[in-house]
Amino acid sequence: MSGLLPEGFHDRLPPAADAAAGLEARVLGVARLYGYEQVDPPLAEFADELASRLKAGGVRNAVRFVDPVSQRTLAIRPDLTAQVGRIAATRMGHHPRPVRLSYAGAVVKLSASELNPQRAMRQLGCELIGRDTVAAAIEVVRVAIEALQAAGVTGIAIDFTLPDLADTLAADLDPGTLALLRDRLDAKDAGGVAAIDARWLPLIEAAGPFDGAIKRLRAIDAGNALASRLDGLARIAASIDGQAALTLDPTERHGFEYQSWLGFSIFAQGVRGEIGRGGTYTILHGDGREEPAVGFSLFADPILDAGLSPGERRRLFLPFGTPADAGAKLRAEGWVTVAALEADDTPQAQLCTHVLGLEGPRAL
Repeated sequence: MSGLLPEGFHDRLPPAADAAAGLEARVLGVARLYGYEQVDPPLAEFADELASRLKAGGVRNAVRFVDPVSQRTLAIRPDLTAQVGRIAATRMGHHPRPVRLSYAGAVVKLSASELNPQRAMRQLGCELIGRDTVAAAIEVVRVAIEALQAAGVTGIAIDFTLPDLADTLAADLDPGTLALLRDRLDAKDAGGVAAIDARWLPLIEAAGPFDGAIKRLRAIDAGNALASRLDGLARIAASIDGQAALTLDPTERHGFEYQSWLGFSIFAQGVRGEIGRGGTYTILHGDGREEPAVGFSLFADPILDAGLSPGERRRLFLPFGTPADAGAKLRAEGWVTVAALEADDTPQAQLCTHVLGLEGPRAL
């Protein structure tokens, strides 16, 4: 037996696994203080249910298989948001709105991306269901930043986007041309955009540091088609001023397939790629009713791999023969104790940072 794992899967060993648990505890602890109660959906569920819960797109990149009991196709979740939406729309459909839910769990993707080879990872976050207003978005972005700060993450940056911008401004285009315009805006293909309609070229240029970018975006909004959402976006940015570096890329849609008027990516200094993503979206109920929501998801693995949320490894060695009540007293004080099981056991062998002496714990 080699202990090899499938491509894209990995073990997380001590103390990294403890650091992961600590990261989740700190993030969810901040969420709880804002009223977000935790839910814990199953790893797999019926594929058709999972794929139909979010309005703007089904669940992509999911591992699917046939359930030997029901003979129906199941999907292992590649993302937790749709499951939280299902819970809010069904099991908690009677709950007064908005309903605030948090979560943490493993997700599995069918295939990895070129930039991220991992297929199995940890996802945690919050969803505010029943509202997608500016006030709701301000709360969600604040919770995300405070949760990361509580977890020890520094150098936080937020990149805002308007996922349905092209749909709003180019509603007069036929569906095929609109889809092509979206693709070329995504690729920042100025020549391709100009070939469709040069009016949309300024959208590519309206990207960069937030204050300058939103001014450029307002300048091209001659018909005030975006005035209200730009005002809202400015209010969101003002609410977190000084807490994170802010940028704006109004046409970015990669990774925002189901978001509506607002999307944002979260970055941190020292980490390649994003550590989180969020925005507004729409949940579909079984009767066809649509419900607005806003939330964020954090990706634990890049945060942990970059050492941005380290776990403190403080282990107190209890020499052989230490009375049980002495160990209990130390644990009540918050010490992690490791008792010697044999007389020749040593603190070094047990990876301890402290040892219990006659005058109490002392550092090694």
